[in-house]
Amino acid sequence: MTAGPICRKPAAKSAKSRIVAVGAIAVAGSLLLTGCGDQTNDKKDGGDKVVSAPLSDELPSSIRNQGVIKVGSDIAYPPVEFKDKDGKTVGIDPDIADALGKQLGVRFEFANGTFDTLLGGLRSKRYDIAMSAMTDTKNRQEGIDEETGKKVGSGVDFVDYFTAGVSIYTKKGADQGIKTWADLCGKKIVVQRGTVSHDMAKAESKKCKGGKKIAIESYDNDQQAQTRLRSGGADAGSSDFPVAAYAVKTSGGGKDFQLVGDQVEAAPYGIAVSKNNSELRDAIKMALDAIIANGQYEKIIKKWGVDAGAVEEAKINGGK
Repeated sequence: MTAGPICRKPAAKSAKSRIVAVGAIAVAGSLLLTGCGDQTNDKKDGGDKVVSAPLSDELPSSIRNQGVIKVGSDIAYPPVEFKDKDGKTVGIDPDIADALGKQLGVRFEFANGTFDTLLGGLRSKRYDIAMSAMTDTKNRQEGIDEETGKKVGSGVDFVDYFTAGVSIYTKKGADQGIKTWADLCGKKIVVQRGTVSHDMAKAESKKCKGGKKIAIESYDNDQQAQTRLRSGGADAGSSDFPVAAYAVKTSGGGKDFQLVGDQVEAAPYGIAVSKNNSELRDAIKMALDAIIANGQYEKIIKKWGVDAGAVEEAKINGGK
């Protein structure tokens, strides 16, 4: 691919899936963003806002003028987004947002919230976007509750930027024969509330026979679920593959957990945008395509060791 305007040393292109070995954590840089390209023409207007950037004119004027895109995110999901030892928001999503901001000439400002409240915050305009390892599904696009099947909102549009599956993990050396979701019947699983793992656990429990349902404990964030499993309060946990693999690699120096079976339900992660904000949606898509073309995207994906989950182009509402 041809290289476009870049700020540091990019790479090129990407791949798909999500069976990856999560790499070593690297501390992300500041979220204060500066424009790429000919930086001698970039000038600041009083504050953080960058006046000149390749795709600045594609943004809605209200966001371009304020110089900030407000991001709703559950910042407790390493390596996708989390707080480092200095309290900075780091991870795959913040790094991608940083690169998008250089194209758009704005700063992406992350605000922490529990995962199952993010789309509500987007509807109430607390956030401009939600970016939080959120799987793009038809139900979320259409505002349908996954469990009840009832419409609960107007839905959102997604700009898809990564591909991931779901994995099961157990305490190390104590898999109890668990290899598939069917093996969880009669056992207890811990998950983060409102996630695809949570939905899968509920769906699989309905398939269990002989009254041996899956006991499900759901938590505000994945780290709480891991703590419960680590203490022996459950038989297994489940989360997106990069998160599960990162927990296996890092928790207790790699001595706490192990992955069991294969990841399933590979699907795209999407940046959620209100359906009445197509201008912002399209600007983000253009910026994502730009950083894929100029190599910044691949550099970020490789940095976090998740290059097998990369995409080759941005898509809108690619989830099923």
